[in-house]
Amino acid sequence: MRPIIVVNYKAYYPHSFGKHALEIARAAKRVIEEFDVDLILAPPFTELYRVLMEVSDTRVKVYAQHADPLEPGAITGYIPLEGLKELGVHGLIINHSEHRLKLADINYLVKKAHVLGLEVLACADVPETGGAIALLNPDMVAVEPPELIGTGISVSKAKPEVITSSVSLINRVNPSVKVLTGAGISSGEDVYIAIKLGTIGVLVASAIVKAKDPYIVMREMASQAIKAVEETIGTKN
Repeated sequence: MRPIIVVNYKAYYPHSFGKHALEIARAAKRVIEEFDVDLILAPPFTELYRVLMEVSDTRVKVYAQHADPLEPGAITGYIPLEGLKELGVHGLIINHSEHRLKLADINYLVKKAHVLGLEVLACADVPETGGAIALLNPDMVAVEPPELIGTGISVSKAKPEVITSSVSLINRVNPSVKVLTGAGISSGEDVYIAIKLGTIGVLVASAIVKAKDPYIVMREMASQAIKAVEETIGTKN
């Protein structure tokens, strides 16, 4: 059971762009050599290609931050899944609280992405929404209370019941879906608690993207994720 850390670059300036985007990618390359974790990077569209090139010889995956539920064609300014597939991304994040979609659009994107061989991480604001989305069979669901996003107050500590309820509900609905959590995840301790509460990983943004040294923060989170998984497995045995 390999823990998952997803780094959403969002569009912070200058942190999410240019040389800064590559620094985060290089930090991920170092961390994945040291720890048996899955690392997923989701940079802005403008940085996807350069981040993909930076991590091309590693297990680090690169996701797009969004895709539009449209067929390719005369759709100026939109991002169809086929274009992302051609670029070489491994998957995409959809329905983030900052870019929400209708349930029908989520369904379209999940099905089309899987046909194209792309993974899908779908976000949800509450456990019930997470359960509804899990029925659509994405690879992962990340439940993030929007009121905690960007606050530095982690869902792990402020609303642990959101995590336990999400894990319980999603596992009942579709046990094949991996459950993550996010919102305010700022430290290794937050990651440790999230996994001990039943998730397999976290969705992180500013704590890593805005850090003076992304490697140090990412390394601490990976270390604590491994610790939580090992303790969980030990308890079950």
